[in-house]
Amino acid sequence: MLNAADPMLTVDELAARAGMTVRTVRFYAGKGMLPPPQLRGRVGLYGPEHLARLDLIRELQNLGFTLAAVERYMARLEPDATVQDIALHGALVAPWAADEYEEMDRDAVDRRAGRRLTDAELGRLVMLHVLEDLGAGRFRVASAVEFSLALELVDLPMPFELLMDAGEVINKHADRIALDLRKLFADRVLRPYREHGGLPEEREQLIVALRKLRPATTRAVVTAFQQAVDRAIKEAVDRSGAPR
Repeated sequence: MLNAADPMLTVDELAARAGMTVRTVRFYAGKGMLPPPQLRGRVGLYGPEHLARLDLIRELQNLGFTLAAVERYMARLEPDATVQDIALHGALVAPWAADEYEEMDRDAVDRRAGRRLTDAELGRLVMLHVLEDLGAGRFRVASAVEFSLALELVDLPMPFELLMDAGEVINKHADRIALDLRKLFADRVLRPYREHGGLPEEREQLIVALRKLRPATTRAVVTAFQQAVDRAIKEAVDRSGAPR
């Protein structure tokens, strides 16, 4: 519930704080993803809980949730969920969320690449999902790290179709890993916390721990992948009978 001491916002102020348009905020409210505002006369006022929900919606979208999936996720929140409760959900989602994209024009894309990209190269970066053509010379561009890695792939002297097929194999298994890990932490961490009615200090500790989860699990996955590749190469060499 809203606290009288909390700052109350009009829909225009809420949209500005959330970095969204008023139309978008009203759309989410119409979908039931935001609780009704408090009425002061004929003016609807929104509190920190509404802003926290909008932040969570954005995190889910960055993760690649469809609108229907976002609706289902938000429907699981209690109508009177506090900012801290919503932050806990966000902490559970954030470790797996994709890096945010940045919008820029063609010249800025070329500056990030360090050279003038050809139309074919732009098309390949789009296919690798690090670049999205918004039209009118504008692009949504992934983080500098992702963009740089994709550019290295584009420059490799091998058929691009092979790279795309390899990417599909990696993505298929990466999606499965992410889903399994998310379910594991939801079942083993979030659910027990809720069931025993965790204390506020436990909640803060849990939020901090969850937000540190991404780098730790990323290192673990990379290490496991490297070891798996080494084993696969060794087994292939052993089967071929080639000298070690």
